[in-house]
Amino acid sequence: MTKLQINHRTTYRYSRAVGLLAHRLILSPRTDKQLRTLCFSVDCSVSGSIGWAKDVFGNTIATVAFSEPTSELTISSAAVVEQTADRWPVFNIDISAHAYPFTYSTDDKTDLGAFAAATSPGNRVADWARAFVGSRPTDTLSLLKDINAGILTNVSYRIRDEEGTQSPQQTLELASGSCRDIAALFIEAARCLGFGARAVSGYVYDPQASVDDSGSTHAWAEVYLPGAGWIAFDPTHRRVGEACLIPVAFARSNGQIMPVTGGYTGTPEDFVGLDVSVKVVEIGE
Repeated sequence: MTKLQINHRTTYRYSRAVGLLAHRLILSPRTDKQLRTLCFSVDCSVSGSIGWAKDVFGNTIATVAFSEPTSELTISSAAVVEQTADRWPVFNIDISAHAYPFTYSTDDKTDLGAFAAATSPGNRVADWARAFVGSRPTDTLSLLKDINAGILTNVSYRIRDEEGTQSPQQTLELASGSCRDIAALFIEAARCLGFGARAVSGYVYDPQASVDDSGSTHAWAEVYLPGAGWIAFDPTHRRVGEACLIPVAFARSNGQIMPVTGGYTGTPEDFVGLDVSVKVVEIGE
């Protein structure tokens, strides 16, 4: 078991006092069988009211309505979690899904819905994904691991400050992308092959990182396999399983689960800058 402390701070700066629109926060770690949230808090430097709700995916959403103008807004969250994920997990995949291709049950097909719907079944991404299928049938988990490990052969990771997510085809054409772009490419490739896949946002912890680089927000993917359930695939780090990953939310696409979204009343020139800092550290009992 690993106990981790997560501190996440987002600061917006403006050239003058502006009116803040409601901000949507998705920051609370999502408890599952391998992750337990011991405590969580969120604080804003500008006074306002916070409403809590669950979205259609069951993610915890905080909506903040601010009551006064400001030239700077800082949103801070803190959490302590316990993680028990195995670094070398064994997945109990149902025998019906051991070999690819397989067919989801009627109920699974219905419930997966948009999670299994490729947006570009006839383009370059589909052709690229099919190239990983060496034979039919082939081992299902090995196929997904090959795609997960193979993306960085074609695509280089780069820090990208622009908002939004590149389309999977753009990422292939540019041969580079951020973690959210790389995850989106993996998801689309999996869907093109008939798998149910979803986007996950959260944090990554690297026990080998320096004190000055002790964690970050992160995006990865999960694929649904009968018997095993949702399995985490992190193509940015070529990892499988939830070890070192702290999920906050999942959805059909990355754009639905950005950590902090909001706006202000004013002109584009009023916006000066945005700073984000994340620290994920292991703590004792």
